[in-house]
Amino acid sequence: MSATTFETTTPGRALRIGLWAAQGLLFFVFTSAGLVKLLTPIPQLAAMMPWAGQYSEAFVRSIGLIDLAGGLGILLPALTRILPRLTVLAALGCTVLQVFALIFHVSRGEADVTPLNLVLLALSVFVLWGRGRKAPIAPRQF
Repeated sequence: MSATTFETTTPGRALRIGLWAAQGLLFFVFTSAGLVKLLTPIPQLAAMMPWAGQYSEAFVRSIGLIDLAGGLGILLPALTRILPRLTVLAALGCTVLQVFALIFHVSRGEADVTPLNLVLLALSVFVLWGRGRKAPIAPRQF
């Protein structure tokens, strides 16, 4: 294998592996967070996330649904190759959600919880860029 061949094939493969890893991690984090916000009683949730006890249950549960939809959307359309462009839209939604989460937590004086939001933001932007521009998933042909 020549150096030229190695250089042109490795970044593409590494990028694809990185994107799948990022999508898997985002799937796990967002679906887990969504299920916790949807299924945990508010008093228990407030013990883990103080803001959850300071807002309406409808707001907290809505954020849970948004998290769950983002987590499912970031992985399943690409994995099944059914409407894979939905993965790009989910990545955009997760990106916007993390920007709002950062603003929300900083405005509440909760900067100590923002490193996770920054990591999720970076991963979401990576998937948005990667699946939107560099390594899109082709739709399944039926």
